[in-house]
Amino acid sequence: RGTALRWLLKTFSSCSKVGDPHPGQPYKGGHFCAFLPDNREGQKTAVLLKKAFDCGLTFHIKSCNGEERVTWGLIPHKTSWDGGKARNGYPDALYLREVCTVL
Repeated sequence: RGTALRWLLKTFSSCSKVGDPHPGQPYKGGHFCAFLPDNREGQKTAVLLKKAFDCGLTFHIKSCNGEERVTWGLIPHKTSWDGGKARNGYPDALYLREVCTVL
């Protein structure tokens, strides 16, 4: 097991826009953390994830228990450095290939 790139993201609460599930409704932001291995393939994936973030593809607004909130979008992220695929962590030998296919 090597070192990790840790990506910390904070989204702010705001009001949804046209194209969101309920335009004009307030939604809650949140704190998000994702991990990539600190190697050539992980760094290449980090560049692609940054581009996806800049294009607004990382998160979406979802209704949860009657309130709108920011959640991860369709791009898979590893939110734990361990625990395996079942716990959204590593080891997961196919993750980098799968996320690059999505990107």
